[in-house]
Amino acid sequence: METYLVGGAVRNRLLGLPVKDRDWVVVGATADELEARGFRRVGKSFPVFLHPDTREEHALACRVRGDLETAGPSVTIEDDLRGRDLTINAIAEDAQGRLIDPCGGRADLSERLLRPVSAEAFVRDPLRVLRVARFAAELAPLGFRITAETHRAMRQLRVREGLKVLAGERVWQELARALASATPARFFEELRAAGVLGDVFPELDRLFGVPQPAKWHPEIDTGVHTLMVLTQAARLSPRLDVRFAALTHDLGKGSTPADILPSHRGHEQRSVKLVERLCERIRVPRAVMELARITAKWHGHVHKAAELRPETVVKVLEGADALRRPARFEGMLLACEADYRGRAGFEQLAYPQADFFRQALARAAAVDAAGIAGAVPAARIGEATHRARVAAVQDLSRPVPDRPA
Repeated sequence: METYLVGGAVRNRLLGLPVKDRDWVVVGATADELEARGFRRVGKSFPVFLHPDTREEHALACRVRGDLETAGPSVTIEDDLRGRDLTINAIAEDAQGRLIDPCGGRADLSERLLRPVSAEAFVRDPLRVLRVARFAAELAPLGFRITAETHRAMRQLRVREGLKVLAGERVWQELARALASATPARFFEELRAAGVLGDVFPELDRLFGVPQPAKWHPEIDTGVHTLMVLTQAARLSPRLDVRFAALTHDLGKGSTPADILPSHRGHEQRSVKLVERLCERIRVPRAVMELARITAKWHGHVHKAAELRPETVVKVLEGADALRRPARFEGMLLACEADYRGRAGFEQLAYPQADFFRQALARAAAVDAAGIAGAVPAARIGEATHRARVAAVQDLSRPVPDRPA
């Protein structure tokens, strides 16, 4: 029995990147032999085991031929590597530190190429479309690019309609990792370049080509704006929920009636509904979904802070549940700032609207709700507290929004 380090651990070490998880392939053994040594089998359809001491994943080497996948002591490490997605992930390291590289992975690491091991192997798993786009987002700072061959393989999966069978949970896992990358917009750019964005994220794909008023959106195109907003969110915050809210805040603009374009009246409410549908379909965690919902609903009000009546300011605070969940509200303000800056010429401008709402929240939170509750009948507590909050924000200085020179 021989054990080989494989996949991302080898790739990252060769690139000089941190190694977070280590995966192993076992050659020359059976499932029974591993279990006899104390390994614990996980999953039902694939021979993967947890090491009894390190708890790291160990998989039996597998050979792929057509639609058949076999594992057993006769399968070599080269057989296993030839069934993987990308050449840069198809490098193994033995116990002596020697590299096994039957697919040219080291050369592609040097050339900064994301290339499939083979088109036949690539299209076996539809999730590989998302994985490649995610690798492009993660490795963009190092200059990696997807080859034309890879784009063809991604389109082949679309032709085969393989993308339609992806489980929502798997889509979310890849999306979350892409959003956490240094260049999350690259993930969507690559999916669109391969012609598969609409198969996985139709709500986002519909935004491209939809015009917006040039006065407020010099970039015009709603899809372009959305990716600019996501880029700004990545600069402002590492929070996953903030980045997802920035990505989805304008989904309703993809369904704006053609006869009112480039105006988008009512897009906020349409965005809320589309956010909910998307989150349900790909199983987005509830906390992430909730921030996306309130951002879609209230971002227009935050942008117009200078024009709002005190009553409306408090309406936003209460509607977004800011007094009970200030950290989530702060995430919404960050997403709104990203939205404001995600426009051509606006990238470096200040966003005083966020500070205005932070001050409004502080004043509203300082209202003595307990004292009010002890001074008025129970039926009037809510109304009296609301009026006190309105009075507290009455004399706040209005923000003066920046505009490009």
